[in-house]
Amino acid sequence: MRARGRTVPSRTEPLAEVAAVTQRLSVLLAAGVTPGSAWQHVATSTGSVVAARVAASPSAPVADTVLAEVEALDPVEGAAWRGLAAAWTVATRAGAPLAPCLRRYAQSLRDLAQTQRDASVALAAPAATARMVLALPVVGVLFGMALGFNTLAVLFGTPVGWVCLAVGAALMATAWRWNAAMVVAARPKDPAPGISCDLMAIAVSGGNALDHARSIVDEAVVRFSLPAVVGVDEVLELSRSAGVPAADLLTSEAEELRRVATARAQESAAALGVRLMLPLGLCILPAFMVLGVLPLLVAVITSTVGSF
Repeated sequence: MRARGRTVPSRTEPLAEVAAVTQRLSVLLAAGVTPGSAWQHVATSTGSVVAARVAASPSAPVADTVLAEVEALDPVEGAAWRGLAAAWTVATRAGAPLAPCLRRYAQSLRDLAQTQRDASVALAAPAATARMVLALPVVGVLFGMALGFNTLAVLFGTPVGWVCLAVGAALMATAWRWNAAMVVAARPKDPAPGISCDLMAIAVSGGNALDHARSIVDEAVVRFSLPAVVGVDEVLELSRSAGVPAADLLTSEAEELRRVATARAQESAAALGVRLMLPLGLCILPAFMVLGVLPLLVAVITSTVGSF
């Protein structure tokens, strides 16, 4: 989506849009810009609808505005916005600096957006091949007619042709559904890996006691429907036993969780290109044989037998 005088992130890459908003917010806040002005500048520069709604409602809590806007969005995009709202809410309640967490969160979203692009690239070659093969039945019918064999009459005027049409259509429908299911399965499911550790790091960096900080994070996780808290208890126990600040350990754990999630998503995207060949070989090519080759053979045999 492009607006006059600025470039707006594509709606086909929703995580990239949320990452752009989050990154610019972190930079502006770190530079000392007030939150209200930061949202206004970000809304103007990115063209984000959600950011524009927040900027237009300066008196309303950011979390409430974001939650109201993300209900109709794609689930992954909505979860990314809820993660941003959760970080903002925890920082506000804990009295902690928000810019560093937003910067890390933006990088996580960028990594996941790149993984989605990798999945699209992995899909491109098999999809192009599938489209080419889909044209082959038409080519087969036209080729048969060019040779003087009425393959259309076989397909639409004989019981054998009707069976070919039914089987071919079923195979093609199965192939497209299979492809779609595998693409969905390869997409990142968690747009905010490590967000619970990041939220806890924000809460403790505000000088709160661990129990109070944990209660703030637990409330945010429930309110914003975020993934269950992972890794926080182990890190807090390590902080107590080693006598080191919990914030640094939590930040490190969040980064590790993001690296693991990114690696898994990249593996899924890389394997997607190979798995997409299964519907091509098991459904689309047999459909070509049924719709393009078999009617031609029937037409050839019929015309040959009729000539005797």
